[in-house]
Order: sequence, then structure tokens, then C-alpha cells
Amino acid sequence: MYHRLLLPAVERYGDREAIIDGDHRGTLAEHLDRTTKLASALRTELGVGPGDRFAIMATNSHQYLELYHAAFLGAGIVNPLNLRLAPAELEFILKDSGTKVVFVDFLFANNIDMIREAAGIEKVVLIGPDVDSPHDLKYEDLLAAGEPVVPEEPEEDDPVVLMYTGGTTGLPKGVLLDQRAEMLNLYHVIMAVGIDEGSTYLHQTPMFHAASMGGLLGIPASGARSVFLPLFDPEKVMDVIEEHGVDWTVMVPTMVGMVLRHPAFRPERLASLRKLTYGASPMPEAILDRLLELYPELELSQGYGMTEASAVLTFLTAEDHRRGGEVLRSAGRPVPGVVLSVQDEGGNELPVGETGEICARAGNFMREYWNRPEETAEAFRGGWYHTGDAGYLDAEGFVHLVDRVKDMIVTGGENVYSSEVEDAIGSHPDVDQVAVIGIPSEKWGEAVHAIVVRVEGSSVEAEELIAPAREQIAGYKVPKSIDFRDEPLPLSGAMKVLKRELRAPYWEGHGRSVG
Repeated sequence: MYHRLLLPAVERYGDREAIIDGDHRGTLAEHLDRTTKLASALRTELGVGPGDRFAIMATNSHQYLELYHAAFLGAGIVNPLNLRLAPAELEFILKDSGTKVVFVDFLFANNIDMIREAAGIEKVVLIGPDVDSPHDLKYEDLLAAGEPVVPEEPEEDDPVVLMYTGGTTGLPKGVLLDQRAEMLNLYHVIMAVGIDEGSTYLHQTPMFHAASMGGLLGIPASGARSVFLPLFDPEKVMDVIEEHGVDWTVMVPTMVGMVLRHPAFRPERLASLRKLTYGASPMPEAILDRLLELYPELELSQGYGMTEASAVLTFLTAEDHRRGGEVLRSAGRPVPGVVLSVQDEGGNELPVGETGEICARAGNFMREYWNRPEETAEAFRGGWYHTGDAGYLDAEGFVHLVDRVKDMIVTGGENVYSSEVEDAIGSHPDVDQVAVIGIPSEKWGEAVHAIVVRVEGSSVEAEELIAPAREQIAGYKVPKSIDFRDEPLPLSGAMKVLKRELRAPYWEGHGRSVG
């Protein structure tokens, strides 16, 4: 497992600078020393052993990386917490998972303290500076109590990550992932993207998110450098890339758009980038076109997957991006070892080009939804994992995503996929953000409705957006109405638009669930 990747890397590259986190610098050997001391102290000082859960609620940091690596070396099961969780959600997750130890930084110490007693938390460990933060033990004191002894290598089927999904619908579900699934996902990333031992990688996507796993595991194991940005900030992203010559990072499309639209953006500020991987949601065509125009040599790749798959099912590779054309509207082809099918509601496989639910078989899927056997069985019904994503496969095997199944709008008996409408509206230069939802309509059942955030200084009106959209999409797909907002659209901790929150006011008092 991870022993076979990290330990040989330390033997080969141990004296090389591997960690850049603000003022903190460290070699790969120093990283392993700290990680093994942490693994030891988790057991001796906190009573955490293999199979026990420990949680993290903190911003990106080298300590977060050490906690992940301690888990992968066999010290326990890491439970990374979404930074945007409400107190009730936090309490639910910590109780549901049986977590007794939580690692926090000063930004989130009060969040945990607020629900500590109700959630049954026994120990809180503080990462970084203490700004009157409630805690039991400081992180560096914990490390000082540990011994630099590498834990016994875990088995392939030992669980290592308990990652809770949620933030867009309902109560979170714990996704239990084992060592084998995570390692297969890492190999898929390496095969699709490649990792250069001389690379400098920027960790800017939240480290609690499954999309970060390839960088968290692959970069140190390749001898490459890790640079950390605690929280995403468009200008700081540009600053860090320039300062450290970052040549690879992962972003979600929302983040890419925020950087390109920032007043401080200049193309040369990202000149060191050689690779950019994106995922988590479709890339708007206008943003993708601009990236390709500004950086024709940039190796763009897109990953599609979900937490339940340890992250990745398909990749749209740099070579695919260079092909251009219709393939750019796809999410790529399955990585080796992943098989996809498109199924109707009855579980029947649909032919090429026909839209249904994307289903998958692979070795990198979760063991289970934590303590939810019925929901686990439902997700894997018929021997396939049901993703909840609507899409189709083309003749070359590229998967084209059209929407979340629950986000599909049925208007007048016709299916409308919100992403297609968002592309049409979002291509207008005066649109900063757009989300398309279905709202109640006596005539149509549901009506297509857009919520738009204008570019700063714009006064564009609804008809100015609707008229050009009519030239791109069928009439029944065109929004019947548009609301304008001054504030940004609500985002989950993974930077996805929370359509549930946007729908809720429109459906209040109606019988239909808003998903």
C-alpha cells in the first residue's frame, strides 16, 4: 500500500525540499519523521488505533498532509470534515462516525467546541497558532510525544478514509474507502496525468475533498514539491504560483473562473503552469475556450468521478483537449479498470447516444455507506454503482454529462438539463455566475428559471440574455424567467452551487420535494 510508495520515495529524494507552507519548509525525510511520530502519538497519547476514526476540521496545511499520511501508513481512519458544515451537521457526522478525537485549527476550534459534548468528543488537538482557541492538546506537543517508528503495513482491504458526502442534498452519508480503492485511484491519476519528480504542486482545493486525493498521495510519493494555500483566494493563488513557480494544480471550474475574472489577473502570472486538472462540475465553454486561447501549451485534463469512487472514473486527457471539437464537451473516457454503462430507470442498458443514468463497475469504489446497508445496496443495485448523473456515451466511449438526475427539469413533458441552459446563458460576457433550476408552473409543471449574477458594473437585462440563448438551444429549454442577484451564488465546501438552497424558496408550500 502507501508504504511501498512513500518509503522508497524518501530513500531516493529524502534530502529534497518537499514542503512549502508559508514560513514552514521541510524535506521529504523530515515529513516522514513528523508523520511517523504523529502515527505513534495517535496510539500512545490519544488511544487511536487501526479502525478508529479521527477527524480533521482545518484549512489546508502540511499538518493536514501529515494526518492523511499517518492514516495511510496504518494509524487509523481519517474523517476529513467539510469546512462549511453547520453545527447540527457536524454533530451528526461526529456521532454517526463514532469519532472521539478531532484535529482543528484556530478558525474552526469554536465550531467543534460548540457541539463537543453532544457529539461525544474526548480530545481536541489544535493545529497551528492558538488565538484563544478551545483545545486539549497542541499538535506540536503531540508530535513531541511520539516515536519516529513506521507502523506495520496495513492490509489492502483495511479502511483508511471515512469521507462524508453532502452539502447539496439531505443529511451527509459516510463513504468508507479502503486502502486498495484509494491506491487504485492514485494509479489512475498517475496513468492519466503523470507526475514529474521535479514538479511543484499547489494544494488549493480543500483537502477534505476527494478531488484532492491524487495530489495528497501522488506528489510526495513522486518526490515532487507540495505548496499549500490555506483557503482559496484568487489573488493569493496567482501570488503563490508566481513566487514558487508552481507548474501543476487542481481547480474546480468555479475557481478557474474566479481567477480569470479577477482584476489582478494577467496571463503572465500563471506562466509557470504546465498542467491544470479540473473537475467536480462541468467547465463552462466560455471559460474553457479562454484557457485554451491564453495558454495553448497548457496540459489541461478533466477528471470525473465522485467520493464513492475514491474520486475518479474518467479522464479527458491533455491529448483529448488538443483534439478540440465535440470531445471538449465530454468528461473523457473511463480510466483502465473502470467500465461504464448508461441505464434507464429499469436498469436496462441504453444504446450509444441515448441519455440515461451513468453507472459504473470498478475496483476503486467504497466498501459501504457507513452503517447504511440498505442505501449501500440501493447504490450498487444490479451489480452497478448508480452515480445519479444523467448522460450518454458516444461511439468512441467518451461520456457526456448533461445533469444530475435530481437537477433535471421536466417542463411540459420535456426533459431539460440545466447544464445545457447554463452554458447558453453563461456564454454572455455580462454573466459572472448562472444557475438554472425548475420552479413551479401551473401550465408546465415546472418552468425553466435562471438565477444570474452579473459581471460587476453590468446592467444587462433578462431579454438580452434570453434572445441569444434562443439561437443556441431549443425554445422549450430557454428560461421562462430570470432573477438577478447582487451576491454570489451559494457554494458548498467543494465549490459546487447549492441548487437545493436556490430551489427551496420557490417550492415552499408546494408538495414536490426539491431534492
